[in-house]
Amino acid sequence: MNPMEAARGRAVVVQPEEGPSWWQPMPANGHADPKLVPSDTAFGTLSMGYQTIAPGGRVRPHSHGDQVELQICFRGRGSAVVDGESHALVPGTACFLGPGVKHEIVNESDTDLVMLWVISPAGLEDFFASVGRERTRGEPAPAVFERPTEVVAIERELGMNDTTATAR
Repeated sequence: MNPMEAARGRAVVVQPEEGPSWWQPMPANGHADPKLVPSDTAFGTLSMGYQTIAPGGRVRPHSHGDQVELQICFRGRGSAVVDGESHALVPGTACFLGPGVKHEIVNESDTDLVMLWVISPAGLEDFFASVGRERTRGEPAPAVFERPTEVVAIERELGMNDTTATAR
């Protein structure tokens, strides 16, 4: 079925405290909160959520083989390193990251950095669930934990490239 037809007439509203949430392993730490995903929207070509990167944390360098990612800095400060060039991240900074563009997000502050992400086609939500630990909102952050030993295989299966097993 055509993706537009599958979603025709469908509306989904998700409140801040609703939806899954996943504690993320080092070096990002923090948590990921997928909000609009195909299992709810019936629109498999897009998903959206937030990623909170803990102070001093980072999203490791990576690229997406066949996905376009939009990122908007929602809260906090840091930098986006895109194909080796560092760009300031402040609330309102927007990034378009086409397939094959290597990028990383670095929280250089002492407060959380919150990024809104939109990815097409969908799938980033599956990565967060695969490497994370289920989170209950309001609970304190767990001790920092390692990524699964098979993280690179998980990333490749979900279309991510340019990653390594080292935390960096």
